[in-house]
Amino acid sequence: MPARAVPELSGPAPAVLEANQRFYAAFQSLDIALMSAVWLHEDWVQCVHPGWDLLIGWDEIRGTWARIFSNTRRIQIAVSSVRVHAEGDVAWVACTEHITSAFANSFDEALVQATNMFVRREGAWYLVGHHASPLLNAPIPKIQ
Repeated sequence: MPARAVPELSGPAPAVLEANQRFYAAFQSLDIALMSAVWLHEDWVQCVHPGWDLLIGWDEIRGTWARIFSNTRRIQIAVSSVRVHAEGDVAWVACTEHITSAFANSFDEALVQATNMFVRREGAWYLVGHHASPLLNAPIPKIQ
């Protein structure tokens, strides 16, 4: 079977994917300042962490990232099945997150379906929505 061609990205899509990569780099760094630089600081931005209630507003969202970061020793995230779409100054990325987290006395692995929403302000793309849902029936790879 012939290899499936990867469509060439044009327009704002490459910049949106770069903003999405900055989000995951900030996430993996466990650095609240880097995470803060990715998000638009408005009272209407939204976030749903896997299994959590809807968070609204940058202050509330920032507090949860700070809590996640302070309770996590290390996190590694690989992203697959990435789909990007942009309409004017609004864009979204759908992807699957493969997450491995290390805590004080344990580690966890998860597969998560995420949608990240961005808006463009003064030429830069900022995260305004992150919705992540666990893929409960997906097999989680075993670490050997």
